[in-house]
Amino acid sequence: MQTNHERAFADRPDVYAAWGELLASIKANMDLRRYELATFAAAQRLRSSYCSLAHGTVLSDTLDEPLLDLTGGRETLDEVDRAVMQLAERVVDDATAIEPADLQRLRDLGLSDAEVMDVVLAAAARCFFSKTLDALCVLPDAHYAELEPELRAVLVVGRPIAES
Repeated sequence: MQTNHERAFADRPDVYAAWGELLASIKANMDLRRYELATFAAAQRLRSSYCSLAHGTVLSDTLDEPLLDLTGGRETLDEVDRAVMQLAERVVDDATAIEPADLQRLRDLGLSDAEVMDVVLAAAARCFFSKTLDALCVLPDAHYAELEPELRAVLVVGRPIAES
């Protein structure tokens, strides 16, 4: 069964294929958990319900992350994870406001220059995809309505879940 986001790209399959290649190249260089944390933080800040639901469920179901904490104070996360999520949010908010000291913070926490770039790439790529879906009025797939109500309340940050 085709997802709503796949249907949205039906008129531009070449763009969807290129998106898949870009995403694969970004993910190939990152630990899955770090990729999902950065992507989820970006999706939440973008108010992209579709991407928040998709990546939130990966964090919750696959990686057993406590989503309520990821959207709140993030007390269960270590300093590196919090810094990764904060950088992803800053990319979404205003990339021009990011200073060298902001990037140095992640280096001081042990990330290499390439790993810092990976976080930026994950967040910037999420901007493209989330904004495309929202600008085309694409609703998250109806199956997300089956999530627990408290999870839906945290993950639906923009457009509502499709009814069918």
